Amino acid sequence: MAELQTYQPSHQQPGSQPRYQVVKAATAATAGGSLLVLSGLILAGTVIALTIATPLLVIFSPVLVPAVITVSLLIMGFLASGGFGVAGITVFSWIYRYVTGKHPPGADQLDLARHKLASKAREMKDRAEQFGQQHTSGPQTS
Repeated sequence: MAELQTYQPSHQQPGSQPRYQVVKAATAATAGGSLLVLSGLILAGTVIALTIATPLLVIFSPVLVPAVITVSLLIMGFLASGGFGVAGITVFSWIYRYVTGKHPPGADQLDLARHKLASKAREMKDRAEQFGQQHTSGPQTS
């Protein structure tokens, strides 16, 4: 098999490869260490903020919890109302395009379903008439 050759910039000598890897490792260690220190500082800040905020949340919870529930219900109500409004406008738009003959998506399926329903209704009407004729024209015993 062919051996994979590593990329070496033209200005570097073959003997400088270990130095290049040391620089890469040092840069990676510096970046990783910096991010680890930053992560620790954020964790410490979060713990301190939670320690300060917990008594306030306990004191104000009889007010905050119902307020959050009320605001959540209001937001959900407005979103649901808007969603149903958009759905209604979409349906009216589709019906308008269907009635004016602009052939909206799904019109073929609607026409097919209407024809199937009409043929079944005709078939059931014919059966009912045959059933009625058989029972009214048969022998009557009174």
